Amino acid sequence: MYPPLKRERLERWIQQIHPNSRLLRTWRLRGGVSARVIALEIRLADGRTTKMVLRQHGEADRNRNPQIAADEYQLLRLLREAEIPIPSPFDVDPSTSSILMEFVEGESGKASTHPADFLWQLANHLARIHRVDIAKWGLSFLPAQEKRVANTQPKEAGTSEEERIRRRLEKIGPLPSRNPPRLLHGDYWPGNTLWKDGRLIAIIDWEDAAQGDPLADVANCRLELLWALGTDAMVAFTHHYRSIMAEIDFTHLPYWELCAALPPISKISTWKLDPATEQTMRKRLKQFVDRALIKTI
Repeated sequence: MYPPLKRERLERWIQQIHPNSRLLRTWRLRGGVSARVIALEIRLADGRTTKMVLRQHGEADRNRNPQIAADEYQLLRLLREAEIPIPSPFDVDPSTSSILMEFVEGESGKASTHPADFLWQLANHLARIHRVDIAKWGLSFLPAQEKRVANTQPKEAGTSEEERIRRRLEKIGPLPSRNPPRLLHGDYWPGNTLWKDGRLIAIIDWEDAAQGDPLADVANCRLELLWALGTDAMVAFTHHYRSIMAEIDFTHLPYWELCAALPPISKISTWKLDPATEQTMRKRLKQFVDRALIKTI
């Protein structure tokens, strides 16, 4: 469920940014599992047309953080100043948990014709995120990743695979981090990147941003790449990231891999995948978990 935002109110809001403009049409953009993302086509006062994006947070995000829209807007403004490629934020309406932002012309998760370059760019941009100075850019308002992980782990008995992971996490964690806290995207994977002409031009969907061990982002992206492109792609991405971020201690990567693997186990069946794809993803997820469990013995 989303707070109501009537067209008349939206038009007035747009005109505060572009005086004497007119909203021509709106359409829903694909993706946006936890938020509603709507494209807006606008005729400007001089007759030219432009596009904007309205991003509105859903009930789950608002329950987790009633100020999530304001926090994300603040984060995007700071990231823009820090020269991280993100859509420029124009304004925020906390009362409807909405952000108006730049429309970026690109394709989501689009790999270039050169897979090696695609994986290098993914790793390089994740490293750029992790090198943003939290203190310098005033990002201390972001939550700690460790607390978020503890709050999102299932409290009730689940599948045997969920129980296997949860028992191991309870036995070994929470582990003291070997890395200083870094800015985390929180859900970094190809689907949250936009590409044009073989270049990564924007990183989107920052509602899960946090501060904590950078291995949390690495583990999440490793699993997503394993699903989408296979083991070789996962390994190549990790190699590129490690070559850029040589200062990062990878000792606890298996722990964060288990954290990344736990939420999807019960959700895969709700993703409306064809049977063959679901079977492949479950098989690869089990391989991912088995490897992490062996490494954490």
